Amino acid sequence: MCVRLCINCPSEDLFLDFSAMAQELNNLTLSGDQKLDEQLNKWLEWDGNLKTRSDILQLAKSEKWDTLRCRLCNRISFGTAGLRGEMRAGFDSMNELVVVQTAQGLCAYIKEQYPDKSIWSERGIVIGYDARHNSKRFAELSAFVFLANGFRVYLFKRFVATPFVPFTIKQRNCLAGVQVTASHNPKQDNGYKVYWSNGAQIITPHDSGIHKFILQNLQPQGDVWNTNETTLWKNELLIDPYDIVAPAYYAALLSTIPEKLVKANAESPIRFTYTAMHGVGYPYVEEAFKKVNLQPVIPVVEQVEPDPEFPTTPMPNPEEGKQSLDLSIKTATEHKSQIILANDPDADRLAVAEISENNKYKLFNGNEVGALLAWWSIELHKINEPNFPLSNCVMIASTVSSKILKSMAAVDGFTAYETLTGFKWMGNKAIEEESAGRKVLFAFEEAIGFMVSTNVLDKDGVSAAAHVATMANYLRAEKNLTLQQKLQEIYNTYGYHTSNCSYVLCHDQEIITRVFNRLRTFDNGKPNTYPTSILNGEFEIQDVRDLTTGYDSSAADKRATLPVSSSSQMITFTFKNGLVVTLRTSGTEPKMKYYAEMCGKPEDKQWDKLTATLNRMVEAIVNDFYEPEKNNLRRKAAD
Repeated sequence: MCVRLCINCPSEDLFLDFSAMAQELNNLTLSGDQKLDEQLNKWLEWDGNLKTRSDILQLAKSEKWDTLRCRLCNRISFGTAGLRGEMRAGFDSMNELVVVQTAQGLCAYIKEQYPDKSIWSERGIVIGYDARHNSKRFAELSAFVFLANGFRVYLFKRFVATPFVPFTIKQRNCLAGVQVTASHNPKQDNGYKVYWSNGAQIITPHDSGIHKFILQNLQPQGDVWNTNETTLWKNELLIDPYDIVAPAYYAALLSTIPEKLVKANAESPIRFTYTAMHGVGYPYVEEAFKKVNLQPVIPVVEQVEPDPEFPTTPMPNPEEGKQSLDLSIKTATEHKSQIILANDPDADRLAVAEISENNKYKLFNGNEVGALLAWWSIELHKINEPNFPLSNCVMIASTVSSKILKSMAAVDGFTAYETLTGFKWMGNKAIEEESAGRKVLFAFEEAIGFMVSTNVLDKDGVSAAAHVATMANYLRAEKNLTLQQKLQEIYNTYGYHTSNCSYVLCHDQEIITRVFNRLRTFDNGKPNTYPTSILNGEFEIQDVRDLTTGYDSSAADKRATLPVSSSSQMITFTFKNGLVVTLRTSGTEPKMKYYAEMCGKPEDKQWDKLTATLNRMVEAIVNDFYEPEKNNLRRKAAD
């Protein structure tokens, strides 16, 4: 039997001859390792993608057993970030078979959580995808799985900014949502980001529940390998939600900005340069600017169109700093543009830069943009709802982000909350606070993620771009201030907050484990003993919180109050002089990160001294705690 198979190759038809496949399998010399041979047989039996199946077959023919053991006897982990990894053949990677298995597990889990079959076709699921290689195909395969199980599927027919998926969940009352994206990762990666029916990313227990159901639904069901775009769209339960959702999204954005500011936007002389980093953001930012009456952005033409090869920026992450924004700076300079706005490839993050007095561009870090947008959120609230007390309002930041919200809350009277790292926690915390009758104004993380209002319960680089531009126009027109000058005013009012956040690269999990275990058994291997100072005792450590083990020296019972996860590394050191530094591993990249901040009081105006002390301490912390040279760790390149 010959079955037609579409595998992202529009220029040719590929055919999979299952009788020939069976013959190949019979003639194959196996490894003799029972577990590996079982996994190899399963892959060759289940995989309907000609390319990835052939890759595994060739490895077997070449007797590359160690490579196959790595690829087939390990499984890509499904967690609160969903999936993210390199696109290649194997159960440990991103590919069509793994995506089908994941969709089947997610579908089965939703069916268990919502056993009333009538709502499957009524509420359904939304699926979006970015412009990476295979993203569209992964989305279509997922749609097939849900359609085959009687679900209504809202599948975007175009590349979509990630915030549109959680927005659609709320707008259409969906049971869940999936965005196929690897965000700012390198071009060889892809991912599978899952949202729950509340519009926020999944957290426990959904992540472990979905993982369990994936493992129970590994064998592809139905005619999944024979699906293609033409056959898929014949199903009446499949809908492209763009024309319904897009107007609602922009209307929701417009509702957050006072009418007088929308009118004033058209009069501003400020010009904004914009880059999409070869991602999907440009048409969405372009439309957002139009809706709130902003002048059109000046696009970085080399990067404005989607391109999964990321030809001008191998690291398509504006968080990396000026090394990823050189073309933006060149474009802005040529057009005498005062402000640069940069989305990452799926447009959920936003980087901001502004021209300085020395005619160079100041790139704000995520904590600085967070401080500006926090002030802006208060300003908007005062204009939009002058009779709604700030004492019943909330702002949220992750534990590795600046403590500026706490400093602002102490003066202005709102409540500032801290969560674990990631918008999955902040989005769900926002839902909790709104359910209790409080108004959530803003949430942010230092990794240039911003949520202005709760229109989208996740970071949103599209709305954030419109808000930063409107804020800049307002400051120029009403107060004759630049963003940099406003940031100085914020520090004068609430205290100077200066941060130093970066990372070292490490691809060896054993080294990572050894580094962190050394820090938590610092006194000759004794548990719960940590470094007590740096620089020969000059700066003493006051408290230690370890969210890997649950230890917190500042608590009466020595137990941390934030959720603990033994599967990731995170230790926070609080020094007696006010510096707070968190060391943690990344869930999606081979990085050991550090987040350090010095928080000054409003009366302390020696800002240069605070910054110098911070940088000196951070250098010692990285050298003494991570030991980069001893552990062969590569530091982030300087901008």
